[in-house]
Amino acid sequence: MLKFTKMEGIGNDYIYFDGIHQNIPMDETFIKSISDRHFGIGSDGMIVILKSDQYDFKMRMFNLDGSEGMMCGNGLRCFCKFVYDHQLTSKTHLMIETKAGLREAWLEVENNLVKSVKVDMGEPIIQVKDIPCLFDKDTMIHEPIQIHGQTYYLTAVSMGNPHVVMFADDLDFDIADIGPIFEKHPMFPQSVNTEWVEVIDRGHVRMRVWERGSGETMACGTGACAVMYACYLNDVCDEVVQVDLLGGSLDICFKNGHIYMSGQARTTFEGIINEEDYIC
Repeated sequence: MLKFTKMEGIGNDYIYFDGIHQNIPMDETFIKSISDRHFGIGSDGMIVILKSDQYDFKMRMFNLDGSEGMMCGNGLRCFCKFVYDHQLTSKTHLMIETKAGLREAWLEVENNLVKSVKVDMGEPIIQVKDIPCLFDKDTMIHEPIQIHGQTYYLTAVSMGNPHVVMFADDLDFDIADIGPIFEKHPMFPQSVNTEWVEVIDRGHVRMRVWERGSGETMACGTGACAVMYACYLNDVCDEVVQVDLLGGSLDICFKNGHIYMSGQARTTFEGIINEEDYIC
């Protein structure tokens, strides 16, 4: 039997397991089964809390298709809430090891529970070879790219995972028709997360996101950071921006070369499963 906690950060929901005190399966079959919204618990994927040899904790995150992700900003905020609320730590300043590198977080606590978290998401990467993105210039900033006979002006950014951002006059369209085209495009050898952004003013934008391995999600923390920096590179926003996603809003700040993300984290429910029911 495995104890789990279902958590969400502005609608980006994951199933959390304490992997320090439990042995958690991390295979594709298990992850896809528990993430299924009809026959499983239902989520955008799975996140496991582990010990770190260097830092406070180690985070491993998996998409709902079973693939392992590099990082998830919304997932990381909930990760921090999990370790504090479950008394795995009493610290309100945490250093978390992720597949994308070290992430530093500050916890806002009320009544002995974490209400919100600010995360240093690190330095945005725009060198295409490091994203990775197969493009004939060093960077891709508002570059016209022909895809399926249509021209898109794309800005590529990595926040530890690859993102491609484009501007739109409005966001009322069927994202499922176009999201997979970008996700699997050969220009992005590790596939890509895709964001469409509508600029309200220099301190406020709206976005939708198609996440590799998960499809459209209610929110994406790294995506919101990539959107903010893409807007900054294209001179349509300032250093502090409110980013509205389908699930809610995040405050994103660019300071001293780093992106900082602040937002809520919430526990939805907790439960126990028999892992044998989810392993074929």
